[in-house]
Amino acid sequence: MVQKIRPDDGFLRVVPPPGLEAPLPKEGEKNILITSSLPYCNNVPHLGNIIGSTLSADVFSRYARTRQWRTLYICGTDEYGTATETQALKEGITPRELCDKYYVLHKETYEWFDIGFDHFGRTSTPIHSEIAQEIYTNLGKNDLLEKQEKEQIYCEGCPKFLADRYVEGVCPHCAFEDARGDQCDGCGRTLDAIELIKPRCIVDKTHTLTTRISSHMYLKLDSIQPRTEEWIKQSWKAGKWSPNSVINADGEIVDPRLKNGLLPTPLTRDLKWGVPVPYDDEDKLGMAGKFDAPIGYPSITAHLTPEWKQWWFNPKNVDLYQFMGKDNVYFHTVYWPSVQIGDGRDWTKLHHLSTTEYLNYEGGKFSKGKNRGVFGPAAKETGIPASVWRYYLLSSRPETADAMFSWAECIAANNNVLLNNFGNFVNRALKFVSSQYNSVIPESGDAPGPYSPNDPDDAEFITNVNTLLKEYIDAMDSVKIRLGLQTVMHISSAGNTYLQSSGLNKALMESNPTRCAQVISRAINLIYALSTLIYPFMPATSESILSQLNAPARVVPEVLSNDILGGHTIGKPEHLFKKIDDKMEEVWKAKFGGKPAAEAEAEPAKGAKYKKKKGETTDVASDKPKSEEAIALETKVAEQGQIVRELKAKTPKTPELDAEIKAAVEVLKSLKVQLAAALL
Repeated sequence: MVQKIRPDDGFLRVVPPPGLEAPLPKEGEKNILITSSLPYCNNVPHLGNIIGSTLSADVFSRYARTRQWRTLYICGTDEYGTATETQALKEGITPRELCDKYYVLHKETYEWFDIGFDHFGRTSTPIHSEIAQEIYTNLGKNDLLEKQEKEQIYCEGCPKFLADRYVEGVCPHCAFEDARGDQCDGCGRTLDAIELIKPRCIVDKTHTLTTRISSHMYLKLDSIQPRTEEWIKQSWKAGKWSPNSVINADGEIVDPRLKNGLLPTPLTRDLKWGVPVPYDDEDKLGMAGKFDAPIGYPSITAHLTPEWKQWWFNPKNVDLYQFMGKDNVYFHTVYWPSVQIGDGRDWTKLHHLSTTEYLNYEGGKFSKGKNRGVFGPAAKETGIPASVWRYYLLSSRPETADAMFSWAECIAANNNVLLNNFGNFVNRALKFVSSQYNSVIPESGDAPGPYSPNDPDDAEFITNVNTLLKEYIDAMDSVKIRLGLQTVMHISSAGNTYLQSSGLNKALMESNPTRCAQVISRAINLIYALSTLIYPFMPATSESILSQLNAPARVVPEVLSNDILGGHTIGKPEHLFKKIDDKMEEVWKAKFGGKPAAEAEAEPAKGAKYKKKKGETTDVASDKPKSEEAIALETKVAEQGQIVRELKAKTPKTPELDAEIKAAVEVLKSLKVQLAAALL
């Protein structure tokens, strides 16, 4: 087929698609390093997980390539840690077997969604341990580590120390039944697992829990905080972070942990599955085998290229964009940058932060246990193409508030927007060329290059498209992904309106062949522009358009231009989208809705409190009235728990303070035993 494309003056894309090579940054060019939160390797991602990090990052990665920016997009499974050990116990397999299993599931899921990483790696690699241990050693050399002994929940059945998130129990403050060891979802208070009343192991509620002393190395975040705050204020302004972060639009730090003062935080864990703590000839501090460090991004990059430091120790030439759900903001804006600062080397640190709120499912939350919502490979089973999934999720991206997945809206997005708007414009124009011009673009009389905004026939159309192109670039440069996608649809709508108002049909071709040739040529070149604009959001759709146009990939145009010239032969026109039967809404609701509504209503709500009668106080665990003794003991447990927290927050750490903490903890334990007995 004959290709007649105007001579390339830089409008053809030369930056390769993701995954074809390991690019390195180049001084004097725009170098973009992109990461999305590393998913834990202990479950299958659902639609909310996908839109929150990996899909959003993929969109910006692909957009960066359409701007000819040198781009590297890194992600992988987070494999070491308590979450993996605990899930392996639940499934009765080793942590390595668990990670091997879920790595494949994650990788296959992302590949089906057309998420194009330059490398999707893993953290359970030798290079990960090497980099982690180097950071640990540097923190020690910079006097930013200290040993602390603390009482922790120990599960006799597992048997192991349990991380806070793997302990549940009754909140000592509000009596919420399913408070986690780190926080109560009932009252929102921060907790220590040892404060919980009737604590239970989430692996097996029948396991016996006790408390034991465990020693760990703590990172002195309090010592690093002034430098961290200074960096936050500089990076937030320069990188234009998302509003739902640790700093507000006025530049005021609002994160409560920073406002109250950061405390030393454990850097080591009681792990068998993790990075060994580095030490010389003698493990003087007793830390062997307890280290786990959050350095997956650089270690995965290092697994891709031995020149990884050109990306990660190059802040003058590299801009780091990070994508995540809102629950990961503290980690990426406070904790990890503090580690980088404390390490002492000139790290590439966060430039732009892009976060999302939560995507919920049909009036509730995604739940793998209840088979509620779409998880991983199940999206493929619906028969809905990946491009349609991507469009709907991105058009609903929860950028400033929680969003709700809806099957009715998903079907409407396909039928009303993609099929009737975008697809209709592309197919109508290409079919006209195929049927009326024997698939050859007619000579329009337009010179190659930008169309004049003062064109006697189409000034309004050209000006409108150029305005929308600028809005698209502004939105995408600012990582306003949903707005960028909306703008693409406005441009395709402008194309539909243009064909309608111009009266494109066989009669126009016969009565005014010159004008007809001009209209169809300009429409084809708008489609060529749309092939690039839609590429970040729907890469498979973009590739289909380019195949039908018989044209090479191009960069984002700043103005509408005549690039596909007269005499060019197009490919075979095909429909980009197919109609989804509205009846499928009920089919998919039934398949992915979990338990029937009547059955769900019959079950007691998780975490619910006992509904007491007027004047009656109740034990949430047993649903029976509490005695006055139990009420008094609950108050004492809450007060003593607060005393323990305040003592733990004190600095500097001294032998006298440690003794005081231990004594306070013993009192707390004694009170909890008395309370448990009173509640029987």
